[in-house]
Order: sequence, then structure tokens, then C-alpha cells
Amino acid sequence: MATAPISFKPKQTVKRLLASLPDRARDVIVFRYGLGKDSKRMTLDAIGKKYGITRERVRQIENYALTNIRKSEEYKREKVVFTEIEGLLHTLGGVVVEDDFLGSFSKDPSLQNHMHFLLVVGDTFKKKKEDEEFRHRWHIDEQLAKSIEGALRTLYGTLDNQELLPESEMIKRFLTHLEDVSERYKNQEVLRRWLGLSKHIGKNALGDWGVAHSSNIKTKGMRDYAFLVIRKHGSPIHFRDVAKQITSMFNKKAHVATTHNELIKDSRFVLVGRGLYALAEWGYAPGIVRDVISQVLQKNGPLTREEIVEKVLRERYVKENTIAVNLQNPKFFKKDKDGKYHVAGEGQA
Repeated sequence: MATAPISFKPKQTVKRLLASLPDRARDVIVFRYGLGKDSKRMTLDAIGKKYGITRERVRQIENYALTNIRKSEEYKREKVVFTEIEGLLHTLGGVVVEDDFLGSFSKDPSLQNHMHFLLVVGDTFKKKKEDEEFRHRWHIDEQLAKSIEGALRTLYGTLDNQELLPESEMIKRFLTHLEDVSERYKNQEVLRRWLGLSKHIGKNALGDWGVAHSSNIKTKGMRDYAFLVIRKHGSPIHFRDVAKQITSMFNKKAHVATTHNELIKDSRFVLVGRGLYALAEWGYAPGIVRDVISQVLQKNGPLTREEIVEKVLRERYVKENTIAVNLQNPKFFKKDKDGKYHVAGEGQA
């Protein structure tokens, strides 16, 4: 996400807001939100131990401080800052993942902490905490937030565990579930950002979307990387090239022998020629050439040599002579008086 331009200085704004607080209340806020020299945020327990008070008392002081800031004259004078932040929230989609929003301003943790505090203290901003479905997010319009979350739930429910969609297709499908959402938000960037709200929907390193916990998205090893490489290639590819592509696409060192062994072990891949692998989901049948010939005959009935060669070559990258040699084995195939081949033992003349 590109850095969002802002006209104010968050640290100076926060400093002015904290000036209205008593010393201890100000210190609690500084420690709690990482607003000092150390950007690490302290827990209620840690602050309580520092002052010799209970965590509940720290919470009370924090709430007191936030309430008093919102009632202060300093807060009123900073209205233009909160209006600008509100405008930025709308620009980013109206409902935004917290880390994305903070990251849009700066990569500096200290500056992000100051922006986070402005979100917390601003009375128009609402936070929804992370749960099993969604990440920490901020919004202004409750109805908009509910509409987006409902659409994401519905979208997730339509996805097959192994389904993998290009971003344009995922966004198109997402749009069909969005109701009562202003057209101002329906652009590629905002819709992509909304998809990122869901913990159940994810994007892999190649930019395709699917179920977040599936191996197509949450790649764990060479087999998963190989699957994505072959899928992106779109046609059978040699295992040596698969290894090279894994290294270049994912920056993962892939040894040729290891890659080949992983392809052999996984039913998602089908050997269709000398070292050439395709995906089973493309319709390729597993097995050696003899097995493919048998499957062709069982599916289509008796066929001539030319018909068998044509159909087998759709399944395997082999020489015609290899198919012919297999057909000559009487243990598996028989030729009838019409010159057509049968699987041995199946109603031949």
C-alpha cells in the first residue's frame, strides 16, 4: 500500500492532546500506547507493577484519560485533524484492516503508534477486534461494516477448498454479494482491501485467491510450490523446469531430484511424458501408456489404431510408436476382424 499523504504531524498532535492530562494519567497513556521513546506498548499488568497498583486501576486511569481528552479544548482545536483522518478512512474503503491503515502512513512503529492513538481517541472511529473470521479493523459507518462482513461470509461459503481464482475473478464474485454499498467504494483497490479483512480468504505469492487455509494459498512445501508453478505454466512441464521456476518465483532453493520425488508422490500431478508433468485437475488420467490405452478403449469401445493414437496423444506426450508397441501386446489388447482393438478378454471376435 502506498504511503498516504497527511497535512498534520501525528506526534505533535498527540503531544498537544496529552498536555491537558495530570502527570500519571499522561504517563499511563504514553506507556499503554507506546508514545514515548520506547515504541513498545505496555500491558495493563506491566504498568500496574510499575506503579504498584492493580491492572483494573490502570484501566480506570486509561479510561479517565481518554474521556478527559475528548472533553478538552485541545481536542476541539484538533477537529481538523480528525476530519482529515475520517476522509482518509473513506478513501481507503471506509472499513480498513488496522495494520494496513497504519502502514499507509509510515513504516515507523512510533509514528504508527501515534496514529493508532488518534484513532482510539477520535470519537467517530470505531474498532472491531480480531475474531475467528476477521482481522482488527476500523470503520465509521456501522452499516457499511456489516454489509462488507456479510458479503465476505457469503463469498467464503461459495468457495471450494481447492478453488484458486485470479484476483479479477474473485473481485467479480465478491461484487455479486455486496448489497447497499455506495458505488464510490466499488473500485479494484478498495475491493481488494476489503477481501483482506477476511481471515478465511487469502492470496498466494502468485496473486491468486482462494480459501486461506488451503495448500493453494498457505503453501507449506515443494509439492504446493510445484502445484502453483505448473498451474501458472498452464501446460505440461518438465520437472527440471518446475524446480527452476520454484526457485525464481518463490525464492526457495529447489533441488531437481527432490522436486521430482515430490511430484511422483502427489496425486495432484500426472506424468504425461518423459519427465513431463501435468495436473490431474486438467483431466489427465494417471498410469502408464498401457493403462491410458485401456481407459480409452473402456470409455469409447473398439477403436482403430489411428483413433487410439489420437486419443492417447491427448493424454500423453509420447511417440506414436510407443503406443503401437503397447497395442501389440496380446496379453492386454486384441485386434478383431474389422481391425479394431479391444481390451483383452472383452468381447473380441
